[in-house]
Amino acid sequence: MRSSAEQLSLDELSEPLRTTTFVIVDLETTGGAANGDAITEIGAVKVRGGEVLGEFQTLVDPGRPIDPFVSVLTGITDSMVCGSPGIGATVPAFLEFAHGSVLVAHNAPFDVGFLKSACAQLALPWPAFAVVDTAVLARRVLTRDEVPNCKLATLAPFFHAQTMPTHRALDDARATVDVLHGLIGRLGNLGVHSLPELKAFTAQVSEAQRRKRRLADGLPAGPGVYIFRDAQGRPLYVGTSRNLRARVRQYFVASETRSRMGEMIGLAERVDPIPCAHALEAQVRELRLIAAHKPRYNRRSKFPERSVWLKLTVEPYPRLSVVRVRRDDGGSYLGPLRSQRQAEAVRDAIHDAVPLRQCSDRLSLRRFVRAACVLAGIGRCQAPCEGGTSPQQYAALVGLVASAWIGDVRPLVEPLERKLATLAESQRYEQAGVVRDRIATVVRACARMQRLSSLQSVAELVAARPDGDGGWELSVIRSGRLAAAGHAARGVPPWPVIDALRATADVVDESTAPLAEETECILRWLEEPGTRLADASDAWTMPAFGAGGLRSYLAGSREGADPFADRRRLPVVSRPARPKLTA
Repeated sequence: MRSSAEQLSLDELSEPLRTTTFVIVDLETTGGAANGDAITEIGAVKVRGGEVLGEFQTLVDPGRPIDPFVSVLTGITDSMVCGSPGIGATVPAFLEFAHGSVLVAHNAPFDVGFLKSACAQLALPWPAFAVVDTAVLARRVLTRDEVPNCKLATLAPFFHAQTMPTHRALDDARATVDVLHGLIGRLGNLGVHSLPELKAFTAQVSEAQRRKRRLADGLPAGPGVYIFRDAQGRPLYVGTSRNLRARVRQYFVASETRSRMGEMIGLAERVDPIPCAHALEAQVRELRLIAAHKPRYNRRSKFPERSVWLKLTVEPYPRLSVVRVRRDDGGSYLGPLRSQRQAEAVRDAIHDAVPLRQCSDRLSLRRFVRAACVLAGIGRCQAPCEGGTSPQQYAALVGLVASAWIGDVRPLVEPLERKLATLAESQRYEQAGVVRDRIATVVRACARMQRLSSLQSVAELVAARPDGDGGWELSVIRSGRLAAAGHAARGVPPWPVIDALRATADVVDESTAPLAEETECILRWLEEPGTRLADASDAWTMPAFGAGGLRSYLAGSREGADPFADRRRLPVVSRPARPKLTA
């Protein structure tokens, strides 16, 4: 028996995990943005010591139509939530159910973000829940040899969950219960037995990371690029920040949870800073260094040479071909595109709009090659192989596609929009979603090319942007590249600084194309509020009816969308009328 004067350790004072009450929650929503989308279902399970104490499940009326994509994914339709309570009734009921518990969710920022947003809408204070993320726990506990990823659909069968995730809230919460118990069983072998120990485990910093904090000493506090190097001086990782010293220090604290960064820190022996005039110069230098050195721990922008192009071949009857290199051979090119998959998606969308041939036969203007394929029979090809179209008629189709790439995109989009409207009117929403994705794919590709080429066609452009302290961030841009960057502090006249930058700016080799990501980075900087064009050698213009004007297809979309992964909302053109009740 302990004496009354004996002090308990912190671990003894903490409630052990076996007696902690957990509420495992999962939400279904109309989309992925907590500030713009709404909850459609809440499912939760309350457990303690491996025993289920209660369950909570309710559909929620989001107050808006549910996307067809989301309905396909979750099975929740407008008719199911019609008449269900709104968040004003469901969220307070859930908070009461979860009171005094530890919240658990798989990818907790998503679910907790929606719950916090709902509380803000209802003017309810958010309770100070302790939150456990099973996705983070799984990344800490499991190895790649055990599971290829830490998705709930992967972890549930690994831990022999009694309920498999189905994208319905209660089923996913039940599956997460078994995943949580399996992870806690693993944690017990690692000496984690209480909630404070669990929190420390998920935010743990290795001893190697702590020892390397000295690498941040002496770094400047301004914007720039930092390069982690190993003992042989080889670049391990290149990054950028507005405050080099503060950013590099973050690699040695608990906020850095990426396992590959922990491995990189273990190999790093020094950090080389490259101070820059402003954030744009830092971002551009980062892109160039990553492309040049291809550091092993960088994942983004390492292989710009892997960009692909969509080409209208130079033949009597041109066709669309996916190529790796843009050549000066007289052909029309669309790009650069980010991947083979995107290029093929753009090609398929164009074939859906314009009946260009899809075969790879060598066709001649003098003689017919063979009988037409089945595509001609369904109107998807004008059959030049058997003389189904004249060279002039086929050239008009090719010209329509080529002009859409660099100018007026409407003739390419309008056939697909008519098809979309027809499918929506007949309530074939899944097929309509595929067509809409094809339109968005074409519009995105054309808009990107037109934006890049418009800036790259300007020989020299000088821009200035307020630095927030009364000074100016200055950039000299030549043919879509950053040629010089400078800063005019408060009280310093900017034009003498601009003249000096022009005199010392890089000479651009126009025979080599700039990095597309660099030009995009410059465009984002130019489009930020407050940026001013100080001077330009040529007019910076965009096509009057270019793809950039079709904002409805550019906003809120993702590359490679498919009906089972994309949560973007489709406009409901036609909805079945509600049946009238008769006495």
